[in-house]
Order: sequence, then structure tokens, then C-alpha cells
Amino acid sequence: MAAMTTAERRGYQQICDASGSMMVIACDQRGGMRTLLAATPEEQAKIGNNILGETKADIARYLASHAGCVLVDPICAVPDLVDNDILPRHTALLIGIDASGWEISPEGYRISKIVDGINARRVRELGGTGGKIMVYLRMDHEAANAKNLATLKETIEDFAREDLLLVVEFLTYQVEGESREEYEAKIPMLIREGTRACLELGSKVLKIPYPGSEAACAEVTRIAGDVPWAVLSAGVDHQTFLGQVEAAMKNGASGVIAGRSLWKDCISLDRKVSQDKLSTTAVSRLRDIQALIKRYRHSQSAAA
Repeated sequence: MAAMTTAERRGYQQICDASGSMMVIACDQRGGMRTLLAATPEEQAKIGNNILGETKADIARYLASHAGCVLVDPICAVPDLVDNDILPRHTALLIGIDASGWEISPEGYRISKIVDGINARRVRELGGTGGKIMVYLRMDHEAANAKNLATLKETIEDFAREDLLLVVEFLTYQVEGESREEYEAKIPMLIREGTRACLELGSKVLKIPYPGSEAACAEVTRIAGDVPWAVLSAGVDHQTFLGQVEAAMKNGASGVIAGRSLWKDCISLDRKVSQDKLSTTAVSRLRDIQALIKRYRHSQSAAA
């Protein structure tokens, strides 16, 4: 496994809470956030990057200030979060370099994209504590992964040259002709083998979907070894996510990078509504997650 450098480890410490657990608020979505703010494609198209930036600023102000780190995109959120003094001094900043959406290969596979002009050096220039890349993987379809793994390899090497922390995320997806039941049965294997592929390329911190069960979480931990991994929320409802966080933390996860499950029903084009819901409902959900992390992180420390 690839060990963190001193600089990378310092960046990792900064995205963690006092117990050493990751608790990152994710709001790097663009297209997905537009679908939450407006019902139709026509209305969504009218939502400019400035409006998304204001929404992300509110999420950072009301949630990330309690969590210790925020994950944002380089299109709508920075440098304003820094230059406008929105991000508290003690709040770390991860910048997602993956572009919104994906391209489709001739075979129907998802091809991940990187935001034009964004690399490790630019992340540093924007004040980032580190970066985050997301790639799509289907480890049971070799042809689906070659380009995405090449992109991931290049990005890992770029951040290594800059000696800057990089969080690696991968997502899986249904392929054409596959039923929902067939896909869901494969999720533990897809997460396990996706984890293995990312580690083989030198990933040092992972952000991954819930592997499907406690046993699958334990298997991910076994494969990852000393490499910390955080479970993402994937927009499931709060109670479902709490169960996933508990299963992950009980079985070796190092924390949470949570987005839509916290704030998806708390944001609005009316900023007053957003601010009221973020400061009450979303913060309450965050406290629930933090309590679970604290409970099981302490258990892990005691066992060690």
C-alpha cells in the first residue's frame, strides 16, 4: 500500500475531526444540485453557477463549520468561499476536480471527465487542503475501466508531484441490459474490486459507496489495510444512511463524506428557506452522524 508523505498526512489530519475520523460535507455536485432546486429541465437550465455558488456557501456556512471540512467544486464555489471569508479558519477545503456528468463510450460505458484547467497545482492555488477525483468503475467489464483508470493514474501521479493530498472516489452503475436485481447482487464484488483497483494505482485515501453489508465493509477494510476509507451517502434518506454509517464504522471505516443525505431537502432557491433548514434539520442530521462516528471510533481506539 502507498504510504502518505508528511505533507499528505498533514492534509489528511486537517480533513479529520479531533478523534482522527473523516467528517466531510460534500457539496461538489452541479447537475444533481440543479435537479434538487428546480423540477423541470427548463427551470434547471436557468440556475446559473452564481446561484449554485450561493447555495454551496450556505451549506459551508451552516454545516461545514461544524464538521471540519467541506468538499466543493472548482466551478461555482472557489475561490469565493475563501476570498469572501465564508470558510472558517479551522475548516479544511477539498476541491473536486471531476467534471459534472459523464461521456458514453461506443460500448455504452461511462467515461469520467476532469474539469478543464484543474490539476493539483490549481487546487493548491485555490487554497485547497487537497483534491478529490471521482471515476466510474465496473470491475466485471474490463473494457469499461481502461480510460477511467488511466485518468486516475495520471491524477494520482500529478498530485504526488505536487505532494498534495488526493481523495479517490469511485462509483459503480448499471450497464445496459442489466436488471436492478442483477446489479444490486453484484455491488459487494464491484466495491471490493474497485477498491482493489484504486489501491493498486496508489490511492492513499478512499471515498466509496456503501459496500452492502457489515461483512462487505470488513472485507473492504481488510483489502485497504492502512489506507483510510470513508463511506459516501449517495443521497439515501437520513435513517438509511445512519445504518450504513454504523455498519461501516463498526467494521473499520475511517469516517464519512456526506452530501445529499444531509442537505438534499434543505436547499431552496429561497436562501432564507435554505438557511433556516440547513441550520436546524441538516445540523441535527450531522450531529446524529457525528455521534455514531464518535462511538465507533472510540471503540476502534480501545480495541487497538
